[in-house]
Amino acid sequence: MVEPPSTPTSSPPCCWRRSWWASLYPTNNHHPHRRWIPSATTFFSTNNTVLTALFLAFFFTVFYWQKEATAGGLAIFRRPFPSRQVPKLRHAAFNLTDFGGVGDGVTLNTAAFERAVVAISKLGNKGGGQLNVPPGNWLTAPFNLTSHMTLFLAEGAVILGIDDEKYWTLMPPLPSYGYGREHPGPRYGSLIHGQRLKDVVITGHNGTIDGQGQTWWTKYRQKLLNHTRGPLVQIMWSRDIVISNITLRNSPFWTLHPYDCKNVTIKNLTILAPVFQAPNTDGIDPDSCEDMVIEDCYISVGDDGVAIKSGWDQYGISYGRPSRNILIRNLVVRSNVSAGISIGSEMSGGVSNITVENVHIWNSRRAVRIKTAPGRGGYVRDITYRNLTFENCRVGIVIKTDYNEHPDGGFDPNAFPILKDISYTSIHGEGVRVPVRIQGSSEIPVMNVTFRDMSVGVTNRKKHIFQCAYVQGSVMGTVYPAPCENLDLYDELGNLVRRSTSQNSSDIDYDF
Repeated sequence: MVEPPSTPTSSPPCCWRRSWWASLYPTNNHHPHRRWIPSATTFFSTNNTVLTALFLAFFFTVFYWQKEATAGGLAIFRRPFPSRQVPKLRHAAFNLTDFGGVGDGVTLNTAAFERAVVAISKLGNKGGGQLNVPPGNWLTAPFNLTSHMTLFLAEGAVILGIDDEKYWTLMPPLPSYGYGREHPGPRYGSLIHGQRLKDVVITGHNGTIDGQGQTWWTKYRQKLLNHTRGPLVQIMWSRDIVISNITLRNSPFWTLHPYDCKNVTIKNLTILAPVFQAPNTDGIDPDSCEDMVIEDCYISVGDDGVAIKSGWDQYGISYGRPSRNILIRNLVVRSNVSAGISIGSEMSGGVSNITVENVHIWNSRRAVRIKTAPGRGGYVRDITYRNLTFENCRVGIVIKTDYNEHPDGGFDPNAFPILKDISYTSIHGEGVRVPVRIQGSSEIPVMNVTFRDMSVGVTNRKKHIFQCAYVQGSVMGTVYPAPCENLDLYDELGNLVRRSTSQNSSDIDYDF
């Protein structure tokens, strides 16, 4: 049975539109307006000349655009890059095409890069030289930089790392790691590499260095590689380094790895890798570095966004180069499988005087983390976290002392790291499952930790979401959620409210 339609209480949208058009074009009640709908045959026969003219105009327009194109592919579908003048930052400037470079994404440009670097290396006493990489896709195997050099990537310039490992140089293991990080013996070098350099700049109009890491990640997961994967950019034993205004993406391994460097500035970078299935694609890994600024970057990668390191177990202790005096500020970071900002776990040479401020960490497994283990030795001290925002993170603040991964069996299990003098101020966020998890131990207590001005919205209302074990420190003023009983409580004026008597107690709960 079909029910009769109900009578609407107000005019539906179609009727409103009808009335609106009717007000513009009133109809004659005696002679209703009749629409003329032409047949297809009538339409094409009467408009044949017009259609032919339009088709010819379109054809010759496409032909003209294609003729004027400067690179392969259909020109009308290619992104037009504005003509932006490349600044001259050195006394001498060269173009990669001057050395035979071809930016078609197929031609291998390793020799062109090498010839350009040799030419610039001869200009050190004249202020060095600048190598401009114009728009295009510049396929290359790994190559080295030289001192007093600026590598400038124009907008639309993409340096592509060849994804066949036979083209990648094998290098000795890092001395503070004992052997290649993933396999004993030699390791693959980085796509862009430099050793014992001074005054090096990598910059541009947001050009890109793309490691094409997909093949590397697949082979790593399938255990088809015999050596540790190489970073995208690695600068070693160097000083006065500036890396800015470029995009780094799809690194085979760690993305940007300054190793034992001094006076380094890293700013205005975009660092990208898939957040899943891109193993160990850390964003920036300062390793035994001193006097460094990392600022104004966007990082979304498949491992730690930033990871400060200083060597691994007995090899890092023996190498003895700490990471210190590092300022990290004004970052937006995402790390679905790891942490936004990490210290360690390879920290055996020591880490000190680190400031992390004005950082937004979103959609991450952990926000800020310190990780170490028995056997590491070394220390983590004088660490300041200030003005951090956590958004949709499983755990906000993490200190973990049982990260038991070692290079070999030669480490000293009684080499206990020292963790002390760590402060967290103005920590805010929402959608965090566990705001704090500080897991010290009887061998590695966490000493003098301070919390001040903290308010983190949580997704779980369980009692123990501010978790502590073997922690000594204090809470100043208002902190939400309620802190663990391991910490002393002070009011806003610094007056003692409650002295803790349970610093060695533990309420660590990994069930949520």
